[in-house]
Amino acid sequence: MVAKTRPALLLSVPYDEIERAVVTFVPRTTALRGTRFEVPHTARGFDAGGFDAQGIATVPAAHLVRRLGVIDGPTLAQIEDAVKRWLALS
Repeated sequence: MVAKTRPALLLSVPYDEIERAVVTFVPRTTALRGTRFEVPHTARGFDAGGFDAQGIATVPAAHLVRRLGVIDGPTLAQIEDAVKRWLALS
C-alpha cells in the first residue's frame, strides 16, 4: 500500500552539506479534535482543518514532494506556540 501524500508545515532550518538531510514538520489534518495543540487553518485549495503539534515528526528531505505555499506570520506564531506547549518549552 502506498502512503497518502499530506500537507505539512516545515519547521526546520536549512541544513549544511555535512548535516543530515532531514526536515521536521507539523502535519495538517482535517480531523481536528479541539485540543490545545491544534491550530485551525483555512486556505484556498484546502479543506477546512488545521495543524496538529502532537504529530510533529522528522523525515528525510527526499520525502518532500512539492511546496504548496507560504503560511502567514500570525498562524505560524500560533503553530510555534502549540509546538512549544507540546514539548513543554514554554
